[in-house]
Amino acid sequence: MCGRFALTETPEAVQNQLGVADFEPFPPRYNIAPTQPVLMVMSGPPQRPGSNLPPRRSMLVRWGLIPSWTKDPKGLSLLFNARSETAAEKPSFRTAMRHRRTLVPASGFYEWRRAGGGSPEPYWIKPRKGGLIAFAGLAESWAEPGGSEIDTGAILTTAANEDLRGIHHRMPVVIQPQDFERWLDCLNQEPRHVADLLKPAEPGFFEAVPVSDAVNRVANAGPGLQEPVESSRVTGSRKKPAGDDSQLDLF
Repeated sequence: MCGRFALTETPEAVQNQLGVADFEPFPPRYNIAPTQPVLMVMSGPPQRPGSNLPPRRSMLVRWGLIPSWTKDPKGLSLLFNARSETAAEKPSFRTAMRHRRTLVPASGFYEWRRAGGGSPEPYWIKPRKGGLIAFAGLAESWAEPGGSEIDTGAILTTAANEDLRGIHHRMPVVIQPQDFERWLDCLNQEPRHVADLLKPAEPGFFEAVPVSDAVNRVANAGPGLQEPVESSRVTGSRKKPAGDDSQLDLF
C-alpha cells in the first residue's frame, strides 16, 4: 500500500520533469498523509499547432477519493489507495480509470514492516538513484449537496517487487517518464491499453532505509524523518499511523 509519502523536490523540478504549467511554489513535504492536499498532474486541453502551452496541468486534490455518485462521504471508507488489478472494474474507481488518470509526483514513500509479533518498523523507500518519481493516480470530483465541488484522488498500488515484499506485500505503481503521455491520454487510451504499465518497479529501482518511528505522527515533519537508523534500534511505540487530528482536511 501507500499510506505516507514525501515530495521534497523543487517546484521547478516538478514543472520540468512532468511538463506542467506554472503553479504556486510549495515547500518540501516530508510526511504527506491521507486527507491532506496532494499534487496531481493531468492531461491539459488539446494542443493547437504552434502552441507553447505545457501539455499538462497540475491540481491539488484531497488524498482520499470520493466517487462522484457518493451522497454522504461520512459513511465511506477512506479510499486513498486503489488496487490496480481491479480498479477498472470497481464502481468506486472505474470512471476515474477511464477518464481521469493522473501522475502523483513524489520523492519516495514510507512503509511499515511487522517482524513476527513485534511492532511495525518504518522504512523510507526512495529511488536508488534519487530524483523525482511519479505514482499512478486517479482523480475524481465530488459535488457537495450545497453545490460546491471538491477534487479528490487515490494512488494505484500493485504487488511489491522482490526488493520490498519483505517489508510489505503491496507498493505504489510507478509510471516511468517514457510512459507519461500514454498513461495520461484518456481520450485515446482505454484502461486495457495501459494495463501493462500497472506493474511493480524493476528490481533495484528502490532502496529501503529504516527510519525513526517519529514518522508515525503526522504532525512530525522535516528531513530528520528520513535519516537512517539501525533497524533494531527503531524505538518508541512503533504504532502504525492512523488518523490524526492535525491532518489538513479539505472538507
